This record gives sequence, structure tokens and C-alpha cells, in this order.
Amino acid sequence: MRQAGRSAGKIGPLEGFSTAEVTRQASARVKVATPGPGFTDITEAVADFVAQSGLRSGLVSVFCRHTSASLTIQENADPDVRVDLMTALDGFAPRHGQYVHGMEGPDDMPAHIRTMVTDSGLTIPVRDGRLALGTWQGIYLIEHRDRAHRREIALHAVGA
Repeated sequence: MRQAGRSAGKIGPLEGFSTAEVTRQASARVKVATPGPGFTDITEAVADFVAQSGLRSGLVSVFCRHTSASLTIQENADPDVRVDLMTALDGFAPRHGQYVHGMEGPDDMPAHIRTMVTDSGLTIPVRDGRLALGTWQGIYLIEHRDRAHRREIALHAVGA
């Protein structure tokens, strides 16, 4: 809880500000075969797409075309982080909860809930022809179903 009289964080000036016309765009799809529940690192595939696009500056959109798998940007250094995140998602949306929707199995409705609280799309800045991710950040497809699936990711980049 914020207390009266306490100062908030300090925001510094803009750094590296630049402007440019949008002169290029590119799009592609990539298929990801997941082994079952968990995180699949797709950072390299997105970085390769950006490199092939020829963009030096802009944005890349990464979109998962499914409702029972999702995307996130998360730490890529310690795999225990992803284990703990899956444990947290399991606690948040357990597989054998009292769900009405169950036609596709006990893992389907929890998968939809998990996708809702993570996301189906990400937007990442491109600077100097590279993804502007932080040092310990990676882009992950999260499989929420109990078995392997083939997932399709739509990519679109726009910039200069």
C-alpha cells in the first residue's frame, strides 16, 4: 500500500530518441511442435524473422493462433523460473476444477484460463536490426494442454 508523503520512483529523460518513416514490413508464420505442457523458447525463430525482414528499427508482432497455448516474455537464464511459473499456473487454474466446459478433456478449460492470464500476442521493439529484449529475456510459447501439439505463430514486422 502506498503511503502519503512517500515519493514514487524517478523517471529519467528519453534516451536514444529517433524518428523515421515506416518503409518496410514483413510477415511470416512459424510452426512450433510442443512436447506437452511447458515453455518452448521461440526467441531465435523471432530473431531470425527480424533479421530476414531487413528492419533496422520498428516493431515485431508475435501472435499465437490458439486459445489453449499462449506467449510470454520471461527470464531465459534459470530454467527453475519456468518450472515455478508452471506450478503457479497449475495452482491458479487446476486441471480438475469444477468447470462446465469439458468436451475436449479436463486440461482444456484450464488451458483457456491460462491463456487469458498470459497472452496470445506480444509486441517487441526492434533496434539496430535486433529484438530490443533485456539481457535475461526470452520469448516463449507456453503449451497449456497435456499432450503434444503443433502450434502456429504469426509474425509481422513494421518499421524502417
